[in-house]
Amino acid sequence: MTDKPRGGKPGDDSAAEEAVIKAAEEAAAAGAAEGASEELATAKRELAERTGDLQRLQAEYQNYRKRVERDRLTVREIAVSNILESLIPVLDDIGRAREHGEVTGGFKSVSDSLETVVAKLGLQQFGKEGEPFDPTMHEALMHSYSSDVTEDTCVQILQPGYRIGERIIRPAMVAVAEPQPGSQTAADTDAKSGDADKSDGGSDS
Repeated sequence: MTDKPRGGKPGDDSAAEEAVIKAAEEAAAAGAAEGASEELATAKRELAERTGDLQRLQAEYQNYRKRVERDRLTVREIAVSNILESLIPVLDDIGRAREHGEVTGGFKSVSDSLETVVAKLGLQQFGKEGEPFDPTMHEALMHSYSSDVTEDTCVQILQPGYRIGERIIRPAMVAVAEPQPGSQTAADTDAKSGDADKSDGGSDS
């Protein structure tokens, strides 16, 4: 007669197996959770990298658009400037004809329209008698002295100047008058004498 192991009960082996299976499932779940966490971190990192790439591309595109627009405006300004510069001799002829009273009838209508168009395109005429001489805007073709001026002054406009914005296309050709030599000195002397008289009067009181 064979003796059975003491303490042994039916079903002990199945309980052990269930415990092992449960432990394995928990380990697998823990491993899966850890793997999912790593995958999430990787996905976030890749998203940040793609977002940075997209932002750089957008910035480059905006810079490209600004550069293209700037170049387009520059090309337009150069083209307009070249056209207007070629029309200046025509405007000079119109100006001379107007001085002689020859701008009449249909010619007057055409000349007025031309001057209006070039003004809208940005061409500005400058140069007036009596304005101070500015070597950056005027070119002196004649020179004289005058007691009627206190600084170098444009006393005659021989040919008007033209500019587009701040850029000088052609300087104005002018006749310049300087103050009469010695006149400024005499004025200064009179002014100093007046100051001296006032000073003396104040000291006597």
